[in-house]
Amino acid sequence: MKIVYIYCEGQTEESFINNVLYPYFFNIEIVVIPIICTTKRTATKKYKGGIQEYGKIKNELTKLCKSHKHAYVTTMFDYYAMPTDTPGINCTEVDLLKRIQIVEATINSDIGEPNCIFHFNLHEFEALLFSHPKSFTLIANDDIVDKLQEIRDAYETPEHINNSVETAPSKRIEALIPNYAKVKNGALLSEDIGIDTMLAECPHFREWIKTLVNLT
Repeated sequence: MKIVYIYCEGQTEESFINNVLYPYFFNIEIVVIPIICTTKRTATKKYKGGIQEYGKIKNELTKLCKSHKHAYVTTMFDYYAMPTDTPGINCTEVDLLKRIQIVEATINSDIGEPNCIFHFNLHEFEALLFSHPKSFTLIANDDIVDKLQEIRDAYETPEHINNSVETAPSKRIEALIPNYAKVKNGALLSEDIGIDTMLAECPHFREWIKTLVNLT
C-alpha cells in the first residue's frame, strides 16, 4: 500500500477525504490520510483550521514531508483567498488551468521537498459540488436547485466559477441557502455526487487525482 498524506484546510476537506477519496484510493492500494493544517502552536496546544500566512503552511508541510520520507504529502487548499505572500499567487497567466499549474509548481519549488505535491482546490472545495447541482435537492427546493444549475451552466467548468468575496462557489451557495452547513452538507452532497462525476466535470481536480494514482 502506498500512503499519501493530504494536508487540508479544515473539517469540510477532512470529511471529503475520509468519505469520498479514501474508498476510491483504497481500491487501488493507496491509503489517503487527512491532516488539518496547524495555524498556531503553543507549548501545550495546536490550533487547527484556516490559513493566515503562507509561511506557516510551508513550515508545516516541510515538517510533514521530512517526517514521512517514504510517503507522499499533498494538499487541499482553496485557491480563493490564499494569503498574499504565497509564491506565484500574483501570476497573470490568462488561462486559469495553466495559471494554477504555474502557481502550484512555484510553491513546490519553494518548499523543495521531493515528496511534496502541492494542490489547490479551484477556486475552492465547493466548486466540486457544482459538478451536479441536482444533488442539492437533498437540502434545497427545486427553485434553488434551478438557480444553482444556471450558475453552473454559465461557466466552462465548475472550477471556473469565479474568485471573489461575492461570487466564489461557497458564497453563491450560501446566498441561496442561508442555513448551508459546510461540513455536514458538503459531506452529504459530495457523497451523493460521487467522485466519478467530479472527475468528469473538474479538469484540475481530475489531473490531481491522476497524479496521485500514478505515483510510484
